[in-house]
Amino acid sequence: MNILVIGNGGREHALCWKIRQSSLCQQLYAAPGNAGTSLIAENVAIGINDFPELGKFCIENAIDLVVVGPEGPLVNGVRDFFEQDPKLKDILMVGPNKTGAQLEGSKDFSKQFMLRHHIPTAKAKAFEATDLDKAIDYISICKPPIVLKADGLAGGKGVIISLSQGEAKAVIKEMLVYKKFGEASSKVLIEEFLNGIELSVFVLTDGKDYVILPEAKDYKRIGEGDLGLNTGGMGAVSPVSFATPSFMKKVEETIVKPTIFGLTEEGIDYKGFIFVGIMNVGGEPFVIEYNARMGDPETQAVMPRIKSDFLELLIAAAKGDLKDKKMEIDEHHAVTVALVSGGYPGEYKTGKSIGGLENGLDALIFHAGTKKHNDNVLTDGGRVLAITGKGVSLEEARNQVYQIAAQVYWDGLYYRKDIGQDLMNYKV
Repeated sequence: MNILVIGNGGREHALCWKIRQSSLCQQLYAAPGNAGTSLIAENVAIGINDFPELGKFCIENAIDLVVVGPEGPLVNGVRDFFEQDPKLKDILMVGPNKTGAQLEGSKDFSKQFMLRHHIPTAKAKAFEATDLDKAIDYISICKPPIVLKADGLAGGKGVIISLSQGEAKAVIKEMLVYKKFGEASSKVLIEEFLNGIELSVFVLTDGKDYVILPEAKDYKRIGEGDLGLNTGGMGAVSPVSFATPSFMKKVEETIVKPTIFGLTEEGIDYKGFIFVGIMNVGGEPFVIEYNARMGDPETQAVMPRIKSDFLELLIAAAKGDLKDKKMEIDEHHAVTVALVSGGYPGEYKTGKSIGGLENGLDALIFHAGTKKHNDNVLTDGGRVLAITGKGVSLEEARNQVYQIAAQVYWDGLYYRKDIGQDLMNYKV
């Protein structure tokens, strides 16, 4: 089978790495890919939203399956584009259509979806720029902390938690009037704060049936101790100690099943991943958000724990044939640490030469923001590499990942040294 993975981040490198392990995989391509995907797939210089060129490439290279990594092409309708073209409509695809992708593309859409299907979530109200006075009045009756969420896509950075009503009023003005997150914040949700501990749950569905992938906990803040600015993700851990069998049963019964049922009931033909951001509030799960794809860097911690033939499951999902499919999970622990450019998530420089990769390091190194120049690998983004360590315990996995991280270097390199530390002594 010939497969095209769309994307160029660490998530896509991890997906390619897992797909390549399958005996069903013949040719594997990444569009546009990065320096890491070039080691296991053929990179194709096509942008993730250039649907005509992607379609043309699929026809010319007899692509059987397209796996869409990032949210942008999904929200922009890559599946709809393929399905409307007689030459492309029979190519299998993992990724929902434009309507299904609104679970991620619009926080208001997903919130209303949850309310319609009685899925536990925080109370929220949406406001646009013309409603600024009403939004400020609403904040006046909210109990801090107050969560403000940009409705649209903001690269994982469109959520601000304000500790006072005054701060929230200033932030809502920045978001709605001054477009702090561009068009993504032309509508903003004001949401109640849920006090708990966060968890990422990943579901692969064919629209009727589903399999639940290994869960993960990610670390969004740039600074140790979860301080500082929000990022796309500074690390991840899987499994998660507080995701006990009884808790995960609640997640499945109160969230996963109603979500799949809701999609079916609303006529949304959803074939792809659903990433459910969950808050564990005193042992009860509440949905913070949906994403229409796998997480990054969670994918880099989740893929090494899947023992099943992952490509076989992707094909089954794309064909609508997941019924009775099972996923075998490795009991080992995985810890992923993101190595980032100095200055990220603000301004940073690229083009820095990366050293240490040539040493045959004994861990999984997934490339995110990298590119090849002659024989050198250079930085080409904010999040540059994601290193994953494995071990029979969380401590062993942490030790491995940090031993490897210490051997990689470039000018301005930064990473958090506390990923997974909060779970070391976590009492369930």
